[in-house]
Amino acid sequence: MRPAKGQRAIRQRMCGVRTVWDTVGDGEFFCPGCGGDRNYRHLTGRHRFTVLGLPLLPRGSAGPVVECAACRGHFPTDVLDRPTTTRFSAMLREAVHTVTLAVLTAGGTTSRTVLETAAATVRDAGLDDCTQEQLFTIVEVLAADAGQDGGGDPAAEACGAALAIELHEVLKPLAPHLAVPGRETVLLQGARIALADGPYSQAEREVLTTVGSALQLCPADTTKLLEAARTPS
Repeated sequence: MRPAKGQRAIRQRMCGVRTVWDTVGDGEFFCPGCGGDRNYRHLTGRHRFTVLGLPLLPRGSAGPVVECAACRGHFPTDVLDRPTTTRFSAMLREAVHTVTLAVLTAGGTTSRTVLETAAATVRDAGLDDCTQEQLFTIVEVLAADAGQDGGGDPAAEACGAALAIELHEVLKPLAPHLAVPGRETVLLQGARIALADGPYSQAEREVLTTVGSALQLCPADTTKLLEAARTPS
């Protein structure tokens, strides 16, 4: 005969397996349970066989897990790879700012229309205090640091290599967390800046191609997007 339900409940209260958790770290993360930024505890655990609530014999390890301080949900540690909402917003602002500077460096800052478009793009990304004068000054400093005096191809190539490295450093960490339409938008924002004073220059096209690559867009899609940006809406 199977034991009655009440008897099974008594046995479960008398003996069972309990997990003892230890905190090994904490911080802030994006909780997939709550759907927002929350505090967390990084836990490792040990299973213990208990009798009358007292832990006696070890029964292996548990975790590690991430525990949300709000909903108390337990999640695998790879949830920490996703940036918080605050961090993601900062990464996106930095991406747009970097792409803007790269396009301006490649295409020049002599056009007032280009600078107006660039400043508006950066402000729309969340850097509300960005001005045309600030962008102009930064681009001039970048050009001077790279030894770009307008007449030497080696200097221009050096500046281009530095820009490519900077673009990849800023955009590659963002790309896995940004949906394809979002990545395309970042590229198109750069394209519109480049087109504000006319067709792409060779240097602008090369920079935008680098942007597409860093955003993990395939070359064919990047080319289509750059051509689509040239077509008036």
